[in-house]
Amino acid sequence: MPTCIDMCAEVVAGSAAWLGRGLSCVCVQRRESDARPSFDLTPSQEECLLRLQNRIDVAYDSLIPEHQEALKALWKVAFPEEQLRGLISEQWKEMGWQGKDPSTDFRGGGFISLENLLYFARNFPRSFQDLLRKQEGDRAIWEYPFAVAGVNITFMLIQMLDLEALKPRNLVGATFLKFLAENESAFDLLYCITFKLMDNQWLAMRASYMDFNAVMKATRRQLEEELLQEDITQLEDLPSYNLLSR
Repeated sequence: MPTCIDMCAEVVAGSAAWLGRGLSCVCVQRRESDARPSFDLTPSQEECLLRLQNRIDVAYDSLIPEHQEALKALWKVAFPEEQLRGLISEQWKEMGWQGKDPSTDFRGGGFISLENLLYFARNFPRSFQDLLRKQEGDRAIWEYPFAVAGVNITFMLIQMLDLEALKPRNLVGATFLKFLAENESAFDLLYCITFKLMDNQWLAMRASYMDFNAVMKATRRQLEEELLQEDITQLEDLPSYNLLSR
């Protein structure tokens, strides 16, 4: 049976669909900590987790008007100066989707991955535009595609925080739920922090197209370390939060 590393190697060596095809092994590896007992939650944390899980469960559906409007809104905030010609258009490749129909790239992240991108664009427009247009640092010739990388980040966070379990089974997930109980937008905010941190790691590692898996793993490790620091009482206290700009 092929290992996760083997599958990742195959993805990297394969077609341009490496991100979408590699979602299940980009940053998710079985580790001993997965067997830890679950953590008890307060009623408030249980309620917040359930609402977030309901968001996670929503698949992107190109036939639903709300989903169509969200996708149009994403284009408008990303390229306000350029008129979108259609929900299926070669223009979408400019944002870093793999083809002319973004709906095919939402399989790994669902509708929440689109909501994450919109939240990022609306709340941290400067950082969003910097990453979209690769405006900072000494960039590689072969860069990561922005939008599909965003879907990968959503997927990675769901796995890292163990958000599909009834109760978190790791300390990072339990810690995050404390923040979520205080801030309903905590997942979206952590997404923005993670995206900027990932790009910072990308530049620090002088990474190129085929290094994306390694960058994501390094990003996850740093994010876990920051979340578990004793003096962190809110997501805005994370060192990587300071990378963001509005």
